[in-house]
Amino acid sequence: LLTVESAIRRGEETSTQLYHEVLSSRMRPFADATASLPRAVRDLARALLADRPALMLDDTLSAVDPKTERRIVEGMLAADVTEYAMEYPVTTELPFDSPAYNQALAQFYDDWADRLALLSQSAEVIVLCEGDPLFYGSFMHLHTRLQGRAEVEVIAGITGMTGCWNAIGAPFTWGDDVLCVLMATLPEADLVAHMSRSDAMVVMKTGRNLPKVRRALQAVGRLQDAWLVERGTMPTQRIAKLADVNPEDCPYFAIVLVHGQGRRPELGGIE
Repeated sequence: LLTVESAIRRGEETSTQLYHEVLSSRMRPFADATASLPRAVRDLARALLADRPALMLDDTLSAVDPKTERRIVEGMLAADVTEYAMEYPVTTELPFDSPAYNQALAQFYDDWADRLALLSQSAEVIVLCEGDPLFYGSFMHLHTRLQGRAEVEVIAGITGMTGCWNAIGAPFTWGDDVLCVLMATLPEADLVAHMSRSDAMVVMKTGRNLPKVRRALQAVGRLQDAWLVERGTMPTQRIAKLADVNPEDCPYFAIVLVHGQGRRPELGGIE
């Protein structure tokens, strides 16, 4: 009975939050107001279903397909650990350079920094991350907000690009190769400019930007050298030459790699 009452109470709280969100959206563009509806429905269902598996409208939620970070430590956590899911308010629903995106993410990080600071006063808190927390990692935004509020120790991780180029199984940089790490969200002209000055390249945040990345690589004559690694180091990993991938195929969780071919000591050659 208590479980049912608790679920109903959580459902009422979520419904109230949804009501106020709708009211606050009256003067916003219709597309902005409707973009978050799948998440709102999902959150309401989560409140009603408590901890039971759920598969709702938002395809980022599937309790039968646990989050990647959580799967990595499956079986390693103590039985009495309390887990908190840090569910991001937006991913690709809004343009990353829009005021609405900035507001949503800034508020999210502010709220979670407050919660982590409070939790750290009475317990040891671990924030589980993929890759290295301080290399284009989401944790960086919490790290800066927690300075002076909590003692933070960062455990170095293996970056996603490192795991991906090792999955390909070939040396990535040689000798004096210049390595450039690029975000696919950059303007196409900027991508071309950086690529033209680089020997080895890593392009992150591909997804819907992948056609732009292909055009930039084609412009500098490196498309045939490029690899696409999707879900690198995971059981569902896929590795393919980018030129062989269907242009309509734009996986969200993927990275593009171009190997350097710099100097190396070889008999009969020049170092």
